[in-house]
Amino acid sequence: MNILFVGDDHPHGSARHRAQALERLGHRVRHLNPQRALRPSRLLGKLNYLTGYALAAGRIRNFLLNAIHGERFDLAWVDGGAEVSLDLVTALKQQCRQVLSYNLDDPTGRRDGNLWRTLLRALPAYDLCVVVRDESTTEYRALGVRNLLQVYRGYDEVAHAPEPFSAADEAAWRAPVVFVGTWMPERGGFLAQLLRSGVPLAIYGNRWEKAPEWRVLQRALRGHAVLGAGYVKAIRYAQVSLGLVSQGNRDLHTQRSAEIPAIGGLLCAERTREHVQMYSDGVEAVFWDDADECVAKCQELLVNPARARAIALAGQRRACELGLGNEVTLARILEQLEIGASEANRKAVLCD
Repeated sequence: MNILFVGDDHPHGSARHRAQALERLGHRVRHLNPQRALRPSRLLGKLNYLTGYALAAGRIRNFLLNAIHGERFDLAWVDGGAEVSLDLVTALKQQCRQVLSYNLDDPTGRRDGNLWRTLLRALPAYDLCVVVRDESTTEYRALGVRNLLQVYRGYDEVAHAPEPFSAADEAAWRAPVVFVGTWMPERGGFLAQLLRSGVPLAIYGNRWEKAPEWRVLQRALRGHAVLGAGYVKAIRYAQVSLGLVSQGNRDLHTQRSAEIPAIGGLLCAERTREHVQMYSDGVEAVFWDDADECVAKCQELLVNPARARAIALAGQRRACELGLGNEVTLARILEQLEIGASEANRKAVLCD
């Protein structure tokens, strides 16, 4: 299949991972980042965020259409799509047999203001929309989307492959409990409570200095965001890896929910409906309802490393069984796209 992939091209980003997975599945992929149409500017970036790319949509449309210059594709895969207007989707349909929207965020939620305004107007024009939460399924339908597929977030079989053990890496990255992620208001107080309760926590991520609890948190911060091999090592050599959902994004699971077990880490995450559907609590992952329970679970695991390792290995097997790898999920999406071409009202959900 000849695929036009429209999305972020950062080498360590999940969109790039998906484009590479499509290539590994045997497809020819041309990857274009719509952000390349825009002049790098913090001020313009903020303006585009606040207006949902309303002022930049024409420039982005012209950039992409000029780049493909009449080339024909079997599929245009729009990953994210905040910058992609209805006019552009309509134009892509003239050169692509089908156009797909894949979005891991929460475009119909309230957290991001007008960021997704351009995408929301374009949604009914897509041949298939792929989402990761129940609310999106319901709210997309209310906007006129007919062909929907709900999937779990996933990991990449190559980028998140477990690394062979290295004594040098263990010495550099070893941590009893780790959290890898960006500061959000609800996260600061939670992690500060863990630290005050004696949990030996290491934090990697950006913006933590903004936290009101910074005086407590700063002693746990090992560095800014870790990407690529560093991200894998931070999880690989931790005894327990925390998985925190985003309340503002209506998450019931996250990328970490798949990536941590796939890497071989022990997922210790908030007890949500989707988490308990994905993994058996205490067998394939460990879940908690609040900071006090999280503290207790971490302490239990740290004094029983053999049990912690057994749970991590079981979680790794379960992530594979669920088909959370990009290659498996993307192959199913492409299969559903073919089904949807003839059964426009069919709904499929790739969740247990």
